[in-house]
Amino acid sequence: MVKDLTLTSMSSISSNNSEQLTSSAPGWSCLPPEYAIPPAAPSEAEAREYCRRLARSHYENFSVATWFLPGRLRQHFCNVYAYCRVSDDLGDEVGDTSASLQLLDQWESELNACYDGYPRHPVFVALAETVRKFDIPKHEFSDLLAAFRQDQSVTRYATFTDLLGYCRYSANPVGHLVLYLCGYRDAERQRLSDYTCTALQLANFWQDVSVDYAKGRIYLPLEDLRRFGVSEEEISAGRNTLAFCEMMRFEVERAREWFTQGLPLVGKVGRELAVDLDLFNRGGQEILNAIERQGCAVLGRRPAISKTRKLALVARAALGKVLGKLPGKVQ
Repeated sequence: MVKDLTLTSMSSISSNNSEQLTSSAPGWSCLPPEYAIPPAAPSEAEAREYCRRLARSHYENFSVATWFLPGRLRQHFCNVYAYCRVSDDLGDEVGDTSASLQLLDQWESELNACYDGYPRHPVFVALAETVRKFDIPKHEFSDLLAAFRQDQSVTRYATFTDLLGYCRYSANPVGHLVLYLCGYRDAERQRLSDYTCTALQLANFWQDVSVDYAKGRIYLPLEDLRRFGVSEEEISAGRNTLAFCEMMRFEVERAREWFTQGLPLVGKVGRELAVDLDLFNRGGQEILNAIERQGCAVLGRRPAISKTRKLALVARAALGKVLGKLPGKVQ
């Protein structure tokens, strides 16, 4: 639990540390100026507005998802999203491994300060209230940082099991955080959530093979490349060979199996969260559909969901909410 924010002596120590950390890390200059750790903490109201602004300024999908959230949870989702957004950018948008690792260390120091009661960054000032209210274990946040650190040194995965180990840190904690915010803490729901979150991560990997390769990373298991006779040179050259497309069909089907294993969670939560889970599940499956529609030839041609299909998914979710029906099985 986060301690009361009245520890002035500890706050003074945090201020000195924050100034030293901020000034000593050149990586901050590669990111939006507002990401840096400030010398003084903002007010709680300012911190909450910071998180809302960050959530609104990024992906449309987040704004769409919040339509279906009860009002009492929207700020908390913004706080968690802001943490995930900045954390991801620290690991992926700096362009320098050493600098990213320094920034992630500083970010984790702020996470520790959040739990100890003297955060400085607006994300953590706002997040402190969320952590207190929902009693969220620190490791759910720090596990994400472990994944972003891993991205700095691990660029290939020998086996699918190894890739699942990465998803354990890069994707699954997000599902746990959503469950905590909605009042669920049990291992069974977390296990089902892990299937869905891992499936979403896999769908994104299969969608972004070329994008990730441009960053020096291949998330396709090397054992699968060998099995289907696909070389890294083919990926580098963007050649959608028959062997590559056959491998991608296999990967798409594997991701679908993980979505299916996670689907029972929809029936184990309240209607409001069920609508969101169904929307995310269907959205992930639509990515897989988009991959199949172009013959699994994803190299150089990033599959995307059409705006019409996105609107149809949202409309279906909205209708289910209005009618008070739980979403059905994914088609």
